[in-house]
Amino acid sequence: MAKKRVLIIDDEFEIRSLLGKYLEKMKGYEPSLAKDLDEGLALARNNNFQHILCDYYLSPNGNGTSGREQTATEFIRRAKAAGINSNIIVMSGKAEVDMAVQVTNMGAVDYLAKPITFAQLEFALRRAEEREKLYKENVKLKRQVEEKYSFSSIVARSPQMERIFNVIEKVKDYKTTVLVTGESGTGKELVSRALHFNSIRKHAPFVAVNCGGIPENLLESELFGHVKGAFTDAVRSKKGLFEEAQGGTLFLDEIGELPLSLQVKLLRVLQEQEIRPVGDTRTIKVDVRIVAATARDLGELVRQGRFREDLFYRINVLTMVIPPLRERREDIRLLIDHFIKKYNEVIKPKKVTGVSPEAMQVLMNYRWPGNVRELENVIERALVLTEHDTIQLEDLPLNLHSIEMPSHTEEKGEFVPETLSIKKNAKKLESRLISIALAKTKGNKTQAAQLLEISLPALLYKMKEYGLTM
Repeated sequence: MAKKRVLIIDDEFEIRSLLGKYLEKMKGYEPSLAKDLDEGLALARNNNFQHILCDYYLSPNGNGTSGREQTATEFIRRAKAAGINSNIIVMSGKAEVDMAVQVTNMGAVDYLAKPITFAQLEFALRRAEEREKLYKENVKLKRQVEEKYSFSSIVARSPQMERIFNVIEKVKDYKTTVLVTGESGTGKELVSRALHFNSIRKHAPFVAVNCGGIPENLLESELFGHVKGAFTDAVRSKKGLFEEAQGGTLFLDEIGELPLSLQVKLLRVLQEQEIRPVGDTRTIKVDVRIVAATARDLGELVRQGRFREDLFYRINVLTMVIPPLRERREDIRLLIDHFIKKYNEVIKPKKVTGVSPEAMQVLMNYRWPGNVRELENVIERALVLTEHDTIQLEDLPLNLHSIEMPSHTEEKGEFVPETLSIKKNAKKLESRLISIALAKTKGNKTQAAQLLEISLPALLYKMKEYGLTM
């Protein structure tokens, strides 16, 4: 293992020599010595030092005698200007608090009072390295989070999702309240996080709360906080999620489950940009962007009197509707490849390379009522069960195979419409019949065309139109 290089800058020969001997006794360190600021800067520019120990007061001739005195603050300033990123530890024979504050504010990682013992030096170096390690890990984690919730990390190529990405790009830096709707499992929180982590608020917190997952008597305190003694169990004051999200984004999942009593208070927050903790008489200004999500029809809840109309209009400034997976089948194959890659890394030493044609046909034709979440669970399960390098038909849950055996209703030619539009229902029924025919013939398009009583070119054209693949 390469030794960590350490530069010692001290105008007293005995001190820099002693510190050099200390480093030589420590495992993994290689010392270099400099007698003044200029020599130290020259060495630091030309060598990659992990640590630099610099005396606070330096005489210009490097022998501790009189002359224009130089200080560690000048060294730090010139080192930073030169792009030197070593851990700078300042040493001084005068243990002054103001001096320590000054150099640490300028970028020094530590301050040691002379005389320095072997143990003190070793501890200071280890502490600097641990701090550096934590900083790098923190930067790495932040970068990973930003990458995870970037547009490129949302696995989609369908026109519907592209339109959503375009909307996010347009509104990401505004404080406008956003309502994200869609069926359960479509990725509403993922889209909401992408909105936050691509905005100017990305360095502030993203705080998520499920409005239906917290008891009503605790939800107000969770959102707005409380002061000590506000209620029986309030033994200390507590910040609410609005304060936790200060400067960032508060994601209110399943906002349709929010009790009416809290809907009034949320409306006030949106209007006044301030909150009042439970049991407090004062208000606190907050700068928080609200992103709400729901799988329910808020308009219908308004008509039922279960959701305030004024709050509905307040949060419905900008709505993004996440389409169900069955309406963006172009994304299914991409998602399958993504989840195979993801779980290959988790379920070791298995390495599944893909999906058999028969299994892919079933996956492509299934309606996915649980959307992306259900698809991910199916792929994870298949990777655990499969004994092959590709996912086979038998690795899939039995309920997915139902596409191969049309229901009694379908065999009789009956069809239960979701809408009265003849145009939309005709296309849905045609797509359904093609899927059934392909499943019955195990993907044989010629035989499927015969069952459907259409030509092979017509079948191929319709498969492309409806996004049906083998």
